[in-house]
Amino acid sequence: MSELTYERLRDAVAGGAVALRSRTELQPADGPGGKVFPPTYAVNAEHKYAVETRQVGDREVQTVLLDSVASQANRAELALLEGWETGELRFPVPYVDFSTENGEFDDVGRLTVLEAPHRLADAIFRDSLLGGTLFRLSEVGRAVTDAQPRNAAALFKYSPTALLFGQWDSTGPKGGLGSKFQRAYVSEIVGHEVQIGRKVGSRLDPLQIEKDSAVVFEHQDSDQRWTLDESEAAVEKGKPKVAGADGRPSEINHGNIAPDIDATAGGVTISIAVQTTVVSLAALRRLRFAGHSREAETAARTAVAALGVAAIVLQHEMDHDLRSRCLLIPQHPPRIELVGRDGSAPESVDIDRESASQILGQAAQASSDLGLAWETAEIRLQPAPKLLELLRRSREVSARETPEE
Repeated sequence: MSELTYERLRDAVAGGAVALRSRTELQPADGPGGKVFPPTYAVNAEHKYAVETRQVGDREVQTVLLDSVASQANRAELALLEGWETGELRFPVPYVDFSTENGEFDDVGRLTVLEAPHRLADAIFRDSLLGGTLFRLSEVGRAVTDAQPRNAAALFKYSPTALLFGQWDSTGPKGGLGSKFQRAYVSEIVGHEVQIGRKVGSRLDPLQIEKDSAVVFEHQDSDQRWTLDESEAAVEKGKPKVAGADGRPSEINHGNIAPDIDATAGGVTISIAVQTTVVSLAALRRLRFAGHSREAETAARTAVAALGVAAIVLQHEMDHDLRSRCLLIPQHPPRIELVGRDGSAPESVDIDRESASQILGQAAQASSDLGLAWETAEIRLQPAPKLLELLRRSREVSARETPEE
């Protein structure tokens, strides 16, 4: 197996391949046959998992979704963010800085384009200031708003990851007619030959407080939470307000919880999990950069593809701890295949973290040399006063609400 180089990636993007593909086999951390917990979906069905029959080779296999396309994209973005924060990867990452002089929102910190749900088209950026001007009205914001797949130069310059993961500017001045950039990076993790399991739960209260020992009221002072004294209780419709549904001690987390079996979200066992990632070079070739040569356009597309390669490698090294009780272990190093358009066997190439970083640097430099350069200056926005006030009022409401509410 040979090594992926910048030249090979550029040739693939230029037309030598239709896609980059990575297929990783994984097993539960506690070994084959270990139980894992997929994401749950609130549906009125036998269980809460996304189970379906898929064709795998010449077999029909019952599968379960362990990580969706959207979730995988978020994980890939966080992997790129980690590489950017350490200085290992260099590409533009606009962000909104919520730190203030009084430290009121320091817990929010910095939100980057790699964390915002709608990337650079997100309302967080829309309602922030760049150089004292609302982002959409700034020079950068106007250029990004006007960007289209037929002329993606502005988005490439200021937020190239949006060209990789896709972006729909549905909340911009054009509404639903805002620019749409197709997702070129598609990944998911699927478990094969799934068997639905069950889980049990119970709690023994060391104080042995009986469920009918007293009526518990919600305290009028939210810091006190609850009381047994009606005179201290919050009032609702002229009556003391009981805690929770019936005022039993269990409503304030005292007392036993009877043993229970959960068959709707009790985890699964699988024969194997497979992560499949595809970077569509065909989608990248549809991106155009008006006023630039074909050579420059290929260089820009290669730089976006290099971000996809880096995302595959760095996400692999961030491990596959998907959620509580769903830690998966890769059974081999990351591998990338160059998928041709003629149906022939794909060409496999080696790639590691250092090579991925080097290829990205070479691709960015080659594109810059041909007139399509990434922004190198920091793109730092600050939340507009109205956004800070909205956040402040939201927190005030949250502070007044009880956990049940």
